[in-house]
Amino acid sequence: MARTYSNMLALNTKAPDFNLFDTTSDTLKSLNELKGIKGTVIMFICNHCPFVVHVNEGLVKVAIDYQQKGISFIAISSNDILNYPDDSPELMKKVAIKEQYPFPYLYDETQEVAKAYDAACTPDLYLFDANLKLVYRGQLDDSRPGNGIPVTGYDLRYALDCLIQNKENHCPQKPSIGCNIKWKE
Repeated sequence: MARTYSNMLALNTKAPDFNLFDTTSDTLKSLNELKGIKGTVIMFICNHCPFVVHVNEGLVKVAIDYQQKGISFIAISSNDILNYPDDSPELMKKVAIKEQYPFPYLYDETQEVAKAYDAACTPDLYLFDANLKLVYRGQLDDSRPGNGIPVTGYDLRYALDCLIQNKENHCPQKPSIGCNIKWKE
């Protein structure tokens, strides 16, 4: 299991716009129509990565807890499906149903969105404020497959609480660790 760290995009970066295929609704969705009133979490994930599989339930719980507080959640898969067919849009939809994702699961076929966000791994998490300025990027929490630490979503939850309460986040922002995004050759 390769361990790739997120690139830690600069804070205050404006969220790059996109218009991607939503595998859960079979429609195109833009960032503008999906963004939240108070903030937006964009998650680069995929179907087969053991790091994502490990946190799937935690991602769903965090989304359910914070969507009612004006936070939108958007999942994006950017993996090369020719070499990694487990990440195809058809299977993305099946995973979204199985995991009961309460958020859209978008397919970044060209990988341009992942490149625009400087995404490096799955999961790679970004939290933007109401103006789509980056306020948090990094890990969900300290849990990893096999380390025995429960998935709580602590780091992302703390960042979300700071955003909602209009408080500065003084906690160190740690990079996420996961499988590298499977880039096309």
